[in-house]
This record gives sequence, structure tokens and C-alpha cells, in this order.
Amino acid sequence: MSLTSLPVLDLSLLDQGPDAAARFREQLREATHEVGFFYLVGTGITPELEERLLRAARDFFALPEADKLAIENVRSPQFRGYTRVGGELTGGRVDWREQIDIGPEREAVTDRVHDYDILTGPNLWPEALPGLRTVVAEWHATLTAVASRLLHAWADSLGAPAELFDASFADPQTLIKIVRYPGTDAPEPQQGVGAHKDSGVLTLLWVEPGKGGLQVEHEGAWIDAPPVPGAFVVNIGELLEYATQGYLIATNHRVISPRFPDDRISVPFFFNPGLDARLPLVELPAELAAEAKGITADPHNPIHGRYGENALKSRLRAHPDVAAIHHPDLVAARAATA
Repeated sequence: MSLTSLPVLDLSLLDQGPDAAARFREQLREATHEVGFFYLVGTGITPELEERLLRAARDFFALPEADKLAIENVRSPQFRGYTRVGGELTGGRVDWREQIDIGPEREAVTDRVHDYDILTGPNLWPEALPGLRTVVAEWHATLTAVASRLLHAWADSLGAPAELFDASFADPQTLIKIVRYPGTDAPEPQQGVGAHKDSGVLTLLWVEPGKGGLQVEHEGAWIDAPPVPGAFVVNIGELLEYATQGYLIATNHRVISPRFPDDRISVPFFFNPGLDARLPLVELPAELAAEAKGITADPHNPIHGRYGENALKSRLRAHPDVAAIHHPDLVAARAATA
């Protein structure tokens, strides 16, 4: 399938009668079977909320360095808080971006049963910007509703009950990243974030209008995915590939740094099941099962069925400094089995 741009899907079709809803589900299945990425419009999210989110992001990154470093992720055993430019790795190489990571607000687990229990705990919030927490909470609630509708539509499109995934998402392990990609004047394109697949179920990505840089891999080529007004970029993660035994595909993507003096704000929302959850395997109709390619086999990036194991894999390799400070036992254990 030759492709030069991502397909565009309209979520509001689900509210326009049975025929329109069926058409949306078919488009959703096709887009994530063939590409793994698409633009989503018709979400009902207001430009006013988008503007408040962008303003809060800009205000955060404009804080004095000392205020941001006061909540640096090296202070968080749960990998939350601020990551300075160059503080995250993808594929073993430095990503040229700064960000704040925000997950479910929980008490830290003191006696862990599973290694991934270390991911449960509190967020780190900047004292100088109390309004950030308010807009993030509204964003989280709004996008959770959108993501839940998508999951129901996916299950239905695959011949399963719409509620198939609900139990796994009774206590979702969401993650919001507010990211700034600073511009670079290097002569060659720089790695804003390196090529990777998301480790969870689905991602809703909001990108500052007019700011390109996202690229999606398809059939060995990189496709530009610039922001579309009023749209989210949506992609599936490794767990939906796992649950469909490769009928739906998690797709490599990357971000190329903007040229100085420009920069770029983006806010990915990762909608994932509880850490203990395993997504149920979808019993595909025969005609779909015949097209399932099986789970991607990569010894350097194994896909685990339990979300917590997949999430921990991602955190440990992306933030080795945090892991070394707070979890040297896990680092040593994984080094011994490498």
C-alpha cells in the first residue's frame, strides 16, 4: 500500500446513525491494520482548551531553570517530573527535548510485589505554576473519554464485544508528557526523539499548530505527519498488536528537531491499562485472523503481555540515570540477563 500522508478519521461519525458508525469502525480497523497511525477529527475538544494547554506548557518551560530542576525526574523513583534536554534516551541515543511526565496520582508502593510496582506513586508539580495541575486534570478527563470511545469502536470493528477491554482499564495507567523540542542549528537533522514504538495501547498526540517534525515509518519509508487543525495524531501501541496477534500493528515513529530559533510543543496522552492488566486476546473472525502477521519478534524489544512489564522496560531504558539512582537492583538484574 503506497502512502504519502496519514488517513483522516472523524470520530463524530459514531453519533450519526448506524451506517455512519459502521463506516467509522471499518476505517478505524483498516487504518490501524495497514498503517498503525491516523489523524482523528470530530473529538469535540474545544480550541479554548487547546489554547489553555499550550499556554500552560509555554509557561512551564519559561520557568527559571531552578524551578524546573526542583522537580527533576531524578528525584522521583516513579520516573515522574521534569526531564532536562538530553535527559532521555531512545535506541541508546540522546533525545533533544525537555518534558514533564505526569501519571495517575497515587501513594508510592512501599513493599513491591512486582518490579513494575515502582511505577506507582505521586507526581512532581512546579510550585511556581499551580494552574498547570488544573488544566492537565481537564485534559486528562477529556482525552480519557475520547480514548474509551476508540477502544469500544476497535473491539466492535474486530468482531468482539465493544466492552472487551473495559475490565483491563478499570484503573488505567495513563501518562501525559508535555514536551518541548528546542531548535537546533546543527547541519544535519537532529533526533528530537528516536524511532520507537509505544509500549502501551493507544496514544492521542496533540501538536502545536504549524509545527512539523513527526515522521511515521511505513513500508521502509518515513512519512511526514504535520499537525492538522483540530485533529489528534493517533497511534496504537505494542499491547494492541499483542492482543490482536499482529493484525493491528504498532508502528515506528520519530521526531526531527526543529531548526533554530524555532521550537515545538507537543503533548502525547498515553491511554494504558492497569499495571497488572493483560489485555484479552481478541478472537478475530476467520477473514481477519488470516491477515494477522503475529507479534513482532525483536530480541532487543520483547513485547510483554502484562502492561506493567512493558512499561517498566520502557522506563528503565529511557531513563538510565533515574534507574541507577533509585533502582540499582533492577538495573543489575537486567544486566545479568542481557
